[in-house]
Amino acid sequence: MAKENRAHKNKIAQLIASKRAHKAHLSPQEIFDKIKSADKSGLAEGITLIESIKSEDILKSQELLKMALPLAGNSIRIGITGVPGVGKSTFIESFGTYLINQGKKVAVLAIDPSSEKSGGSILGDKTRMTSLSVNEKAFIRPSASAGSLGGVARKTRESIILCEAAGFDVILIETVGVGQSEIAVHSMTDFFLLLMLAGAGDELQGIKRGIMEMADSILITKTDGKNVKMANLARAEYKNALHLFPANENNWIPKVETISALEEKGIEKAWDIIQEFERQTKPSGWFDKKRNEQKRYWMNQSVQERLMQEFNNTVGIQDKINEISELLDKGEITSFQASESIINYYNSKK
Repeated sequence: MAKENRAHKNKIAQLIASKRAHKAHLSPQEIFDKIKSADKSGLAEGITLIESIKSEDILKSQELLKMALPLAGNSIRIGITGVPGVGKSTFIESFGTYLINQGKKVAVLAIDPSSEKSGGSILGDKTRMTSLSVNEKAFIRPSASAGSLGGVARKTRESIILCEAAGFDVILIETVGVGQSEIAVHSMTDFFLLLMLAGAGDELQGIKRGIMEMADSILITKTDGKNVKMANLARAEYKNALHLFPANENNWIPKVETISALEEKGIEKAWDIIQEFERQTKPSGWFDKKRNEQKRYWMNQSVQERLMQEFNNTVGIQDKINEISELLDKGEITSFQASESIINYYNSKK
């Protein structure tokens, strides 16, 4: 029996190795053809290529993106954030299922630069989104393994392009990490949705003011049972608070609503708000203007990232930084002089 089990395991290992080897030899054109035909396995292969840090894969991924770009841009990109325990995964499953019933194709991506350290809750979210994950019109992709926020965000930004090329109408980008990840998601989405809990302390102090200012809509979750009264009070408080913020450039007034994803009540409100947002911002040209600004932002981010890679790969740069840092610690030079010395060394090695 033990011998048979080992043989069975070896056979499985060989099949997996063979499948990986096959994927590794697929050309960008072959992957693109699969994506264009709405093949979800091809889409997954494309995103895996984008996430690779191998130099040859980076070149292939850029070739793939160049082919996909003409087919991209036809979705609505929705950022979703909220405090831990707010019910993001429950909401995404209910909302995604609702959209599919409206005839949409839904892709769910995540930004989590800390997934390797924390275990990455998006993996758990995927197993909890049982009905959505098996729906043929849905695609759920965990974020890339741990890395810098800029790197993970860039890969998510490029994954959006592939999802749109595969024909997905709605792209949901979830923040799994906390802090700066909200800013990253806001910089790649058309609509930013903030989920909040009622009765979890001081509603107006429970989340950073900056995140509330980014929100295009606030949804009070878990509005069911004994929470209904508190949720309605929270809704009124948030509506009043939003009026104190500066007016948005697009003249959009953020909406506040109550929902219960568990009981599937009010889910349609989120989509109604997003459609109203599109109707208001597209004719004015603001919608396209924001996307163009985002493209320029990511261009600048990519330039900075590339320059930092070159800088960090400079021969002897870390030793030079350590040497200069010691002089700085002793008070023999200023911070400006220290930076000048390091930059001069970098320039001398180019």
